Amino acid sequence: MNWLLETLTEPSMIQAVAVISIVAAVGVYLGRLKIFGISLGITFVFFAGIMAGHLGITVNKDMLNFAQNFGLIVFVYTLGLQVGPGFFSSLKKGGVEMNTMGLGVIALGLILTLVFHWITGISVPVMVGLLSGAVTNTPALGAAQQALLQMDPENTRNVTDMALACAVAYPLGVVGVILAIIILRSLFAKKTQSTHKEQDTTTNVAEFQVLNPSIYNKSIQQVMKLTEKHFVISRLWRNGKVTIPTSETILKEKDHLLIISVKADVESIKVLFGEQETTDWNKEDIDWNAIPRRIVVTRNRVNGVKLGSLRLRNLYGINITRVNRAGIDLVASRDLRLQIGDKLTIVGEANSVNNVGKILGDELKRLDNPNPLAIFVGLTLGVLIGAIPIAIPGMSTPIKLGIAGGPIIVGILMGAFGPRFHLTTYTTQSANLMMRQFGIVIYLAGLGIDSGAHFFETVFRAEGLLWIGLGFLLTIVPVLIVGFIASQFFKLDYAHNIGMLCGSMANPMALSYANTTVEGDEPSVSYATVYPLSMFIRVISAQLLIMLFT
Repeated sequence: MNWLLETLTEPSMIQAVAVISIVAAVGVYLGRLKIFGISLGITFVFFAGIMAGHLGITVNKDMLNFAQNFGLIVFVYTLGLQVGPGFFSSLKKGGVEMNTMGLGVIALGLILTLVFHWITGISVPVMVGLLSGAVTNTPALGAAQQALLQMDPENTRNVTDMALACAVAYPLGVVGVILAIIILRSLFAKKTQSTHKEQDTTTNVAEFQVLNPSIYNKSIQQVMKLTEKHFVISRLWRNGKVTIPTSETILKEKDHLLIISVKADVESIKVLFGEQETTDWNKEDIDWNAIPRRIVVTRNRVNGVKLGSLRLRNLYGINITRVNRAGIDLVASRDLRLQIGDKLTIVGEANSVNNVGKILGDELKRLDNPNPLAIFVGLTLGVLIGAIPIAIPGMSTPIKLGIAGGPIIVGILMGAFGPRFHLTTYTTQSANLMMRQFGIVIYLAGLGIDSGAHFFETVFRAEGLLWIGLGFLLTIVPVLIVGFIASQFFKLDYAHNIGMLCGSMANPMALSYANTTVEGDEPSVSYATVYPLSMFIRVISAQLLIMLFT
């Protein structure tokens, strides 16, 4: 057994791979355990690495450094690819207010970080580490570490302290957001419960009869302008004949319309058209020719093409009611460029919808085939852009986006605009998640091993207790302040409020808890709206704190 002992203890390439893999496996396994219903998930890999480092396990520094950096690069780039398709759309679709409040959470955290630095005298690198742990954002930690090494390559002590501070603050970072949600729920959930019930956002299909004289002989386009409600007219019955209307279709007295909307808007639509029929179009055994069908874009030649240029409505007589991209519903406008993986909700005759499916692809198996070209091109561009020195007046050292900032920006841009250049950037959610998980696990394992030697001697002293307290304050104070303001002054209901707060903290574990406190999926929708911008800003702001105040 000497060969096994030597393989695991003597620094080499094989030893580095074996130790990192063992630490990762142990951390992932322990991350499944829940304490009081709360789990740290893959972040437990970080603590497994710390324990390995504390036990004296060492790995070749160059190998460890490469594994950490490469894991971080892969994680942030694939994260950018994931959020890229919905990044700019989330800012347009009523998400400006939510993203503004999310930025408020980030800004308060940054301000408190600097205030605590000036009050306590704790160094900025350590405070940035505490902030990264408090907001459970290890990519921000990686970005800050790279920025510090860029400014002072010999300052390895502060880099290690930054990681230790993150580890100290991380557990309460998870618990703190959940505690804040509990407090907000006790304050505001009951007040907004009745409002939440009224605003039923589930899809509803209903039949209406045109009996309102004010809309006789007007086109559907003209009628749509009379209300702020959003709905789609998928069928029109006139004189016993069924047609699929277009925006130019003229409405006549006693026309029957099949309208798709959200339940909350049914009464308003009834007032607009005149009368709602009693036929239940939401039963399970209904004729599916009258119900929307979802088509997935899988054909490369459609990638990046404007929806209007396909002339699908005129050629096939179908209506596209909405386009879902990366979990966000987009308006199916003529100028919208389709991307691989887009899900189009289409209303029309079965044969017509099938023909449209052939044009768009609708072959889910094709999405399972990986497209590594975009991955490697993006990684190359990301590290190159991250290495560009950006001179800022008044600063002696140029700023670089680094290996965290560069790849995430390129990932977002590739995900959002790659299809315009007919570059297929789509990966299935499971494939993207696999790459992200692999990258962050390798990064956390290396980070923990590198930091573990001094962890316990740092935590179990007065300074360690101070770090824990400051980290908890950095977690809970911004969340409670912005949550209160959003509810009291912006009148944001409880469900959307907690989703926004979880997204601004990039905390999926808190989101899982938040979803158990409401019936609908509003927290997840708000989380998806705020998360892309918040994640990007947190990574960049961590670097700026180091560069501007160190």
